Amino acid sequence: MEEMRCTSPSLARMHLIKGKNAIDRYLAVHIKGLSKQEAAAYRNSYKKNICLDMLQQGYHKSFAELFTLIEQWNALREASGPGSAIWLEKSLEEQPDKLDQLHCFLTRAEAAQQSENYEEVYSNQLNLAYCFNKLEDRWLRNYFYEQCYKTAQLIKIDGGKKEAEAHSNMGLVYEEQGHFLKAVEHYEAFYNLTVGRTWKDDTGRNFNSLACEHLWRIYTLLADKMLANKEHQEAIRILTKALKMAEEAENMKMEGETAFCLGIAYFSAGELQKATLKLNTYLNISKQLEDYVGLGRAYQTVARVLLSQGKKGEAIRYLEMFMDIAKKVQLSQSLVDACIFLGNIYNESGNYNKACEYFSQAFEAANALSDLALMNEIKIPSISSACWTGKKIEVTCSMTLLLWMPNKKKTLKIWLATFQLLKKLSDLLKSF
Repeated sequence: MEEMRCTSPSLARMHLIKGKNAIDRYLAVHIKGLSKQEAAAYRNSYKKNICLDMLQQGYHKSFAELFTLIEQWNALREASGPGSAIWLEKSLEEQPDKLDQLHCFLTRAEAAQQSENYEEVYSNQLNLAYCFNKLEDRWLRNYFYEQCYKTAQLIKIDGGKKEAEAHSNMGLVYEEQGHFLKAVEHYEAFYNLTVGRTWKDDTGRNFNSLACEHLWRIYTLLADKMLANKEHQEAIRILTKALKMAEEAENMKMEGETAFCLGIAYFSAGELQKATLKLNTYLNISKQLEDYVGLGRAYQTVARVLLSQGKKGEAIRYLEMFMDIAKKVQLSQSLVDACIFLGNIYNESGNYNKACEYFSQAFEAANALSDLALMNEIKIPSISSACWTGKKIEVTCSMTLLLWMPNKKKTLKIWLATFQLLKKLSDLLKSF
């Protein structure tokens, strides 16, 4: 929803001036024509003018709420201490534009509350939340989302639409704070209230589809934490719920991502057949979406599952299929990963010539990316492993690598020394 700005006509009539210097200049020019009340207003701080105006109009609740928010900001600042981001910001009472918005919408909300027009109360509280959506103001936004949630419980004439929206916003608050279980409670309530409804938000998004996406995301985040803690069965249970949400939202990309996560979870739990099934689902969805990066991830993970079952030939076949695709669509990063994987398989099998061939291809692909860190990763642990482990060393591999290196004297010297050492070792091993 677009942020609504509010100017207060009553404050405009009082001619409240923002900033001490502006007040002093104004008084110097116009002091003779002012009443005592007006002169006092100009001399007071802008915050005090706001508070006085609220009290004079009978908005005692708004006054108390504003005063409490200013105190909360000061407490947050003190707790964070010097050097923190909030310490460097101006106090809320020193930001007239924000005080204007608070004065406007708080008093409107209080007036609506006095007449028990809770929809109007909710609307003004929500506008305040939207006013404070910047990162440094999130604590204010969260406060007003919570007020919206409380008010929404009192609205009985819209079938629960505002209550659903309030649950969605509270879910977002808890998700941002890392309280995932609390977020799940609100997102599930949001979902339950929107089942079978045609409600849409201000951008035209269907509420129920939005609820499915929120639940999918939070379930996936929860499952990630569970997998990190090796809670595999619980992760599988949560991911199964996430898959249901993805299917209900009719979002193939979400379905694919969840199938992949389920494949990983089953693999970690030792359920290899189920892992392969879910990974192949992800593979097929990636093909339909022409998501070649996802396709590479699927091929490589299936290959890992096959290797764990001792099916080395099938694993190699999957990786070689992906290499063909990666070359066609110029996915250099994915090609690097596949080549390193194949190189490691052949290296561990003792086929050092084949290993060196794939490591060389990996290095070529990394060179095309101009990724020096990645090239170093390939040439040092991978190629050295293949070349030093075998009794037959491919000296040409090192010579080619030398030519690929960036034209830097220091790097060239290092690789020249490495090449000479490998050549001596090769000559020595040939005599065995």
